[in-house]
Amino acid sequence: MLWPFNHFRKPRLAPAGTIEAIYGMIVTQAREPIFYRDLGVPDTVNGRFDLLLLHLWLLLRRLRTAQGGVELSQALFDRFCEDMDDNLREMGVGDQTVPKRMRAFGEAFYGRVQAYDQAIDAGAEALAQAIRKNILNGAGMDHALRLAAYAAAAEADLGRTDEPALLRGSFKFPAPPRGKETP
Repeated sequence: MLWPFNHFRKPRLAPAGTIEAIYGMIVTQAREPIFYRDLGVPDTVNGRFDLLLLHLWLLLRRLRTAQGGVELSQALFDRFCEDMDDNLREMGVGDQTVPKRMRAFGEAFYGRVQAYDQAIDAGAEALAQAIRKNILNGAGMDHALRLAAYAAAAEADLGRTDEPALLRGSFKFPAPPRGKETP
């Protein structure tokens, strides 16, 4: 028998379609070829994962200050975990290994969130160092500075986005810097 509602489950603030749309925007932005071609992000599974985490962090950071942002943040994090699980299984990782890898993804996520939060509050140089360490494997300070400037611009854009637009997914990440320009 199907029940019209479940008394024990919290209602979701955002419909599943909104969560999919927002998560899709994060993934699409993280896949922009310019990050890999011009900004030194390694075009590898790890490089793509780290760039995805950067964009997810930027949005989750903004959602901390939004009314209803906690629920949407949790739904986006849950969607991220589902995506990582699906990707592991598509890559042929066995059922016994998936939980260990998911735990490693969680540790990477929380470690980077902490590092990026501390770094962005400390300034552009600190954020560039965190990006250089976590995304660029310790190489390319010029690329790290450009990525840090991009992240700061994205944070500012998200900060200017009003809460209803943010919660509906009616926002865009800024275009990645092209050539030698910085945002």
